Amino acid sequence: MFQSRLPTYLTPDSSGTGVIAPSPDLHQAAPADAARLARRRAVFATLVLASMAGLTTLLGIAFSGDGGVTWAEWLMIACFLLTLPWTAIGFWNAVVGLAVMRLSRDPLATVSTLRPGDVTRDSTSSTAILSCIRNEDVDDVAASLDAMAADLVRSGRSAGFTLYVLSDTNVEEIAGREERAFAELAARWEGRLPVLYRRRSENPGFKAGNIRDFLDRWGAAHDYAIVLDADSFMSARTMLDMVARMDANPRVGILQTLVVGMPTTSAFARIFQFGMRLGMRSYTLGSAWWQGDCGPYWGHNAILRVAPFAEHCHLPKLPGKGPLSGWVLSHDQVEAVLMRRAGYEVRVLPVESESFEENPPNMLEFIRRELRWCQGNLQYIKLLGLPDLKPVSRIQLVLAILMFVSAPAWLTFMVTGASLVAFGSGELIRFDLTAGFALFLIVMTMIFAPKIATFLDILADRKLRNAFGGGLRVTASWVAELVFSMLMAPIVAVAVTLFVAGLPFGKAIGWGAQIRDNRTLPLGLCASKLWPQTLFGLAGFTFAFTVTPDLVWPLLPVILGPFLAVPLARLTSGETAGRLALASHLWRLPEEVTPAECLLPLRLPAHASLGVSFGGAHGGAMAPDLARVDG
Repeated sequence: MFQSRLPTYLTPDSSGTGVIAPSPDLHQAAPADAARLARRRAVFATLVLASMAGLTTLLGIAFSGDGGVTWAEWLMIACFLLTLPWTAIGFWNAVVGLAVMRLSRDPLATVSTLRPGDVTRDSTSSTAILSCIRNEDVDDVAASLDAMAADLVRSGRSAGFTLYVLSDTNVEEIAGREERAFAELAARWEGRLPVLYRRRSENPGFKAGNIRDFLDRWGAAHDYAIVLDADSFMSARTMLDMVARMDANPRVGILQTLVVGMPTTSAFARIFQFGMRLGMRSYTLGSAWWQGDCGPYWGHNAILRVAPFAEHCHLPKLPGKGPLSGWVLSHDQVEAVLMRRAGYEVRVLPVESESFEENPPNMLEFIRRELRWCQGNLQYIKLLGLPDLKPVSRIQLVLAILMFVSAPAWLTFMVTGASLVAFGSGELIRFDLTAGFALFLIVMTMIFAPKIATFLDILADRKLRNAFGGGLRVTASWVAELVFSMLMAPIVAVAVTLFVAGLPFGKAIGWGAQIRDNRTLPLGLCASKLWPQTLFGLAGFTFAFTVTPDLVWPLLPVILGPFLAVPLARLTSGETAGRLALASHLWRLPEEVTPAECLLPLRLPAHASLGVSFGGAHGGAMAPDLARVDG
C-alpha cells in the first residue's frame, strides 16, 4: 500500500492501519456546481446528437433523391456516422469556446470552478519534476532542464522541488553521456535544487512504467509530481502556479496545462503548431465547459497528486496476444479515467501559459507518432469494460477509439462513393447534388471550426493581433495552414488505414526514440515510406479522368495531398525550408514576436534567426555563469 506524508486534507482511517483515506467531503463537488455541470452536459449532448442526426438526414436525402437507398449507400451512411462524433464535438467545442472567449471577462472562471491559489505564499508541499527520456539528444535535454532549474532558482522558490531525470535509454553510448551530463547538472545545482538521475535498462510499461518505478522508489517523499516529456519546457511561474492551484483544490488529482509549441526552425513544425495554437484554445475552452471534472490528461506538462495517482492509476497489462495486448501505449487517458473513478477531479487549464513542447520536425516523424497513438488508443477496446467508470470517462475512451477508426471509415466512404460513380449504373444521376454540396460545405466548416473560432477571436482583439504579428500576417498564416491541413489529412488517413488493416496480422509500432532534429529527409526515404499515399493519389486522378474529368474537382481534397506526399514531406523538412518559412514571416507565434524571458537561456535557433537579442541571457547546457544564480 502506498503511503506518503499526510497533507492536511488526508487522514488515516479509523482502523489505525495507516491507509490514506480522503476526508468525507473530498470527492463531492458542491451541489450547485454538480447541477450546473449536469445541465451543461445535457445541453452539449443534445447539440451533438442533433447535429449528427441532421447531417445523417441530409446525407440520406442526397442518396434518396430519385428512389430508395441502396446497400452500398447504407455502407456509406454507416461510415459517415463513425466520423461524425469527433466532427460534431469539435464544432460545438469551438462554438462554446468562441462564445466564452468573446463574451466572458474571465474565461477560466466561466468554464472551471478551480480556485487560483496564492502564488505569493511559499507552499509547504513537496513537488517532484519528472523528466522522462529514452535515447534522446543528451545535450538538448540537459540544456532544457538546466534552464528550468535556473528559472526556479531565480524565483527564490525552488526549495520545495526535486528534479528527477527518469531514463529508459537502452543504448549504452547514450546512457554514458546521460550519466556524465546529469551528474554535472546535479553538482551544478547542489544545495539549491536536488537533481537525481535513474536509468532502467529495460522499459516494461513504457512511460507509465517509468513513472511507476519513480512512485515505488521516491513517491512517498512527494505530494505532487510535474510530468515532462523530453521535449517539454515549463517556466518557474507556470510550475509555481500549478502547485498553488493543487494546494487550493484538494479534490483535484490531475491538473493539465494547455501546451503550446516551442519556437522552431522546422518548416513542418511551424505550420503544424500554428494550426494547433489556433485550434486548441477554443477547443479546450469549449471542452472544459462541459467536461469539467472529467478533463483530459495528455501525459506531459501536467501535475499529479502523487498519493492517489500511485494508489489508483496503476495500469493493467492487457491480456492476449498481438499489438493490442501487453503494456498500454497511450497511458494518459486511462490514468485520467482511473483517477476520476477514484473520486478525484481531472482538470485542464484552458489558457495559454509558459508550458511548451516541441512538435515533430517532419511529416514522417509526425505520422510515426500518430500510428503509435493509434495503436495505443485502439487498446482501449479492452478497457471499455472497466467497472465503475464515470459515464463521461467511458465516453472519452470510446471517442479516443473513434479518433482512429474514423480515418478508415472516411476512406471507405470515399472509395465506396467513387465505386458507385464508376460501376453503379445510374447511381451518379440519383445523387442529389444540391444536398451533397450543402453537406460538404457544412462538414468542412465543422471540421475547421476550432481554428476558425480562435482566428476570429485573434482578429477581434488588438492585443492578440499584435501578439501574432498583425492582422494581415495572421490571416495569411491561417489560410496557408488550412490548405496545408487539407493536404495532410488524407496523407495521414491513408497511413492510419493501412496500419489498422495490419493490426490483425501483427503489425505494431512499439515505443522507440523520437527524432527531434530538423534534418532534410532523403528523397528515397520519403518515397519508401509514402509510396502508398502516392499510389492512392495517382489512382484517384487516373480514375477521375477515366470516368469523367468533372469528377476531379470533388475528389481533389482527397487525392491531391497523397499524390504530393513525397515532395511535400521533403520540401517541408530541413534547414533550408525552415529558413524560408522564417523569412516568409508566416506562422509567427507570440513567443517569437515578444520572446518569453524563460526561453532566452536556451538561445533557440528560431530566435537567433529572427534577430532576437539574448542580451545577458545565459546560454548553453552548462554555461558557467548559470552557477552564480542567486538562490
